[in-house]
Amino acid sequence: MGKHTVQASVKDEKLVAVRRAQMVKGAVSLFKEKGFHRTTTREIARAAGFSIGTLYEYIRTKDDVLYLVCDSIYENVKERLDQALNTEKGSLESLTAAVASYFKVMNEFQEEVLILYQEMRSLPNESIKYILGKEMEMVAMFETILQKCVENGEFLLTKREIDGIAHNIFVQGQMWGFRRWAMQKLYTIEEYTDLQLRYLLNGVRMRDI
Repeated sequence: MGKHTVQASVKDEKLVAVRRAQMVKGAVSLFKEKGFHRTTTREIARAAGFSIGTLYEYIRTKDDVLYLVCDSIYENVKERLDQALNTEKGSLESLTAAVASYFKVMNEFQEEVLILYQEMRSLPNESIKYILGKEMEMVAMFETILQKCVENGEFLLTKREIDGIAHNIFVQGQMWGFRRWAMQKLYTIEEYTDLQLRYLLNGVRMRDI
């Protein structure tokens, strides 16, 4: 799925990137407070530090801002995961480190991820497909680590089981933010990570018996 193109009348690509980063930062703050639908483009422009006229030099519609916000959130999360996850090693230690790193990133970006899932439905279908495609890229990171573990004899899993476990890891990381009103009264992020790792590793080992 190709990336959605947000039209700009300004031709300087570096300036476009700078202005849109300012726009995204301001919009995220407003979306946290008010939500997408209650936030106006004039408020977004003010939060970004420029006029409404300048705002429309870099976007065409308010939906463009939401798309840029969603895309930026996933780019930031994926970049952090790329830095933290070693997909080449196939060991219990590398899998444990990967899950812990992912949960830590989800803890840091929990507000942004909540915005993403609350507001993404307002985007056109093609843009939603693109954003969800980026999610699948992150799931694939865990699939690769698990496959390496299988190749190294750590686990005995089918490809179908690897895919299911990778999705489960991804969802459990998101649950820390989605269910924070309950989970964060019970656990610290470290305790939650240890709990989920115990479930994961015990479940995989039971499959080997």
